[in-house]
Amino acid sequence: MFADSLAASIVALALFVGAAISDYYDGKLARQLGVGSRVGKFLDPLADKILILGTFIALAVLIPDVVPWWAVALIGVRDVYVTAQRSVAETRGRSVRTLPMAKTKTTFQLIFLIGMLVVLVVVKLPPPLASIGSWVLDSVIPFILLLIVVALTVITGVAYAMNPSQPIDTSTSAN
Repeated sequence: MFADSLAASIVALALFVGAAISDYYDGKLARQLGVGSRVGKFLDPLADKILILGTFIALAVLIPDVVPWWAVALIGVRDVYVTAQRSVAETRGRSVRTLPMAKTKTTFQLIFLIGMLVVLVVVKLPPPLASIGSWVLDSVIPFILLLIVVALTVITGVAYAMNPSQPIDTSTSAN
């Protein structure tokens, strides 16, 4: 993402989309085949957080006017809290189930991040496409979408804070 070239931007976009798709199918297959595990239930959401938070951090470095650090900090604090909650629950023989609202939050985050990565590709294309990408980056659209993503992220963090851990059931899901 930090290489200032069209090819590097396309590779970054392709890797991110590939990681998101493989994560989705990994969880889906684990559920369908009934091969979920306690480790998978912990590591899958952790991997999601690393992928998503890492991309938000990269965007905050690259385009801080569009993805400000305070937004990344709120997303990061929520993710650290939920991961810590999962870890504590695991040491007590319990698990924190993934809330449906959190899956929606993750979907919104992925859509936002893919959209921003697409725009970063478009700004490196020849005119007039580059102008369209620049217009999007300079508009209020990304910021409004980011506010929605941050609000959903914070709301799910509060929901996890209010949701007690569940007894571990290793037969249902890898998530």
